Amino acid sequence: MHPWQGLKNTAKITIIAQAPGIHAQELGIFFNDLSDDNLREWLGIDRECFYDSGYFAVVPMDYYFPGKGKTGDLPPRKGFAEKWHKKTLYLMPNKQLILLIGAYVQ
Repeated sequence: MHPWQGLKNTAKITIIAQAPGIHAQELGIFFNDLSDDNLREWLGIDRECFYDSGYFAVVPMDYYFPGKGKTGDLPPRKGFAEKWHKKTLYLMPNKQLILLIGAYVQ
């Protein structure tokens, strides 16, 4: 997955969430599983709107899958968000709303 895959400078809504899982990294598509279907339903949008409208951008806590732990995926690398998120969000001048999803983001 290219680290900037989810970045759209036209986006008005930015979603910051956990690092991509291994399947998302292999497929190159963020937010592409059952829980993500639930997110889109909560937002009241379909897949086409989410991926193709230019309204949404995804910024993961880490740009690559952090690896597998004993009870799930490992957490994002320490200091990654602090180092890169401000620079990444600067590239999205049209953002009007930032959604923080997940424990690591909070």
